[in-house]
Amino acid sequence: MNRKGLYFLIALALGGVGFAQAQDNTAAAAGSTDTAGAPAWPNGFDDRWYIAPTVGGYFNDSDRQTHKSQIFYGLSVGKFISSNVSIELFVDRTKRDGNTDVFGDGNKWASNAYGASARYFFGDWNSWRPYLMGGVMGDYHHNLFNRGWAPAAQGGAGISKSITDSTDFRAEVAYRYDWDDKTFPQHNGYGDWYVGLSLVARIGAIPAAAAPAAPPQPAAPDCSKQFRNGVNLCDNKCPDLPEGTIVGPDGCPQKVVIDLKGVNFKFDRPKKGETNIEPTLAVPSSDSMAILDQAVDTLKRYPQVKVMVAGYTDSVGKPAYNQGLSERRAQIVYNYLTSHGIDASRLEGPVGHGENDPIDSNKTAEGRARNRRTELQVQQ
Repeated sequence: MNRKGLYFLIALALGGVGFAQAQDNTAAAAGSTDTAGAPAWPNGFDDRWYIAPTVGGYFNDSDRQTHKSQIFYGLSVGKFISSNVSIELFVDRTKRDGNTDVFGDGNKWASNAYGASARYFFGDWNSWRPYLMGGVMGDYHHNLFNRGWAPAAQGGAGISKSITDSTDFRAEVAYRYDWDDKTFPQHNGYGDWYVGLSLVARIGAIPAAAAPAAPPQPAAPDCSKQFRNGVNLCDNKCPDLPEGTIVGPDGCPQKVVIDLKGVNFKFDRPKKGETNIEPTLAVPSSDSMAILDQAVDTLKRYPQVKVMVAGYTDSVGKPAYNQGLSERRAQIVYNYLTSHGIDASRLEGPVGHGENDPIDSNKTAEGRARNRRTELQVQQ
């Protein structure tokens, strides 16, 4: 690796940085970063290949009989295999000036290293990340006394910082031991230090984020078993209503009115102990019976509806007597409903209100007839 090699590395570094910057601009235009500004990598870290041109200072073991420090340069190619670990293949070159009293006019000592290294990084990807480094290599020596290979190993530490989504800056200090026992047979090897500065340029576009997995589809309801407010979930258009809401056939709220207007009683009926409702009703009793049967049908169609059964009288007679009469009227309607299939748990009462709350005037025969009544009051 000569001066032309150095020029090539510099050009490659500049090209890599330019390429990475172009990728960053493309990624920004495409919106490929997440809300925090970090790339949305599919596997949680950036696993693109990268190149890392390196320059630095090499501090030689005094046993080499060379000047203490030299410049070295190199190039690495690598990638991250997890969010904290990267692996690299590298080549670097150091050209030393030997002491003339040892090497004479042939005082150049060049070393080319070819090897592999691994780095373990600490901390978040976008922060300053300290790391540990280790590597092995073959070192080719070219000097006055020897041209040949020797094994070598290195270890060190450094720090890295992302500059853009595709570029990092890296600085490290490392110790390298070279088992060269041919240049000076009295020495088994040399321990050198170096400080290196690298610009890491990733190759290619930022990987697109993996599409989120589609949420599982909810299981289809079993219409034969799942109900809300008495309506199966397949037909229910309002399944979120609280249980017990009065709803129509579609499961949506519906106001239920059970009107017993027209169910009126004869004067002073029913008597105590009277249980058959039809003879107690005002003539024609068939009209009142039809209204009662319609109320039974409504209650069966809306099984969640509950009603209060309340009886009333006109104002003729003493209040205490009318109170008992109103209770008998409520009771006889209550019994009629339960005898026709309406569960008693859906009926509140029966209660009597006597001559209170008239719906018409008690000064006329027609008004008093309408006040002799029973109501089914829907409990909302």
